[in-house]
Amino acid sequence: MSAQTNARTGNAVGTHARDGRTDSATEAFVAHRNLLFTVAYEMLGSAADAEDVLQETWLCWVGVGPDTVRNQRAYLVRTATRQALSRLRTLRRGKGSYVGPWLPEPPLTAPDVTGDVELADSVSMAMLLVLETLAPTERAVFVLHEVFDLPYDEIAEAVDETPVAVRRIAHRARTHVAARRPREVVSPAEAQGTLEAFRQAIETGAPRRLLAPDVVLLTDGGGAVQATLTPVVGADRVAAALTGTGARVSVRPTQVNGCPALSLHVDGNLDTVLAVRATDGLVTALYAVRNPEQPPHLDQRTPANGRATGGTDPEEADG
Repeated sequence: MSAQTNARTGNAVGTHARDGRTDSATEAFVAHRNLLFTVAYEMLGSAADAEDVLQETWLCWVGVGPDTVRNQRAYLVRTATRQALSRLRTLRRGKGSYVGPWLPEPPLTAPDVTGDVELADSVSMAMLLVLETLAPTERAVFVLHEVFDLPYDEIAEAVDETPVAVRRIAHRARTHVAARRPREVVSPAEAQGTLEAFRQAIETGAPRRLLAPDVVLLTDGGGAVQATLTPVVGADRVAAALTGTGARVSVRPTQVNGCPALSLHVDGNLDTVLAVRATDGLVTALYAVRNPEQPPHLDQRTPANGRATGGTDPEEADG
């Protein structure tokens, strides 16, 4: 983590990295930054909010003094989780007045996330929408245990619950997610092939042939730009929505949340990021982010790897 990889947190590090104590704090924070970002992003569905959580976690980390902490990773995860939970509860209150569908802000993730199928699935647009249906504490417990395999006692400290309560919450969240998560499994090669064919179909004005009959399009414009306020269902209606602008659209392949995606450019300007879900060579769901207040991070390569496994001894300092 540095000014090159993240300006806000990097500047904070640079301000304090003038003595040996803070240099060691920086080294420890850098070692766990990818993990902390991914935990925060999976809890919040927003790269900008996840970066804010990292900034807040860094400030707490510098303030406590890393030399007083025996288990630095556990302390940092616990601090980031608490910061993310607080922010998530605030965001949930604001989403009650949100205009139209809300979609996660898709950061551009490094290609190596696709090497971890479980991790890539956990940050997919479809999965993040499922996580949105969980209560904040359920979401935190699910992410920390099911995705990162943290032990229940460590999670309990992060969410201020007992290990017994965390086990119950984990079971409830796991059941909830299992009933709602997409069940189709598509290889990366198949997904890439379908996406490329779909890209060409959009550019030639004939996307209909690659749309499943019950395809669903969700569009997030945040009330600031034109977007459908309800899901568009059916191949004919979705095809009409994709080709009805009349503007000259160029479509470029990209990668968001560990999965192949498309960026749509109108007159050379980024207009929409389109995450695609496909099975059996047909597109079954489209997630279009057009919200100008939620700009896709297509100019960054934020690694989403950083899986943590196994338990460790409790730390001496409190978060």
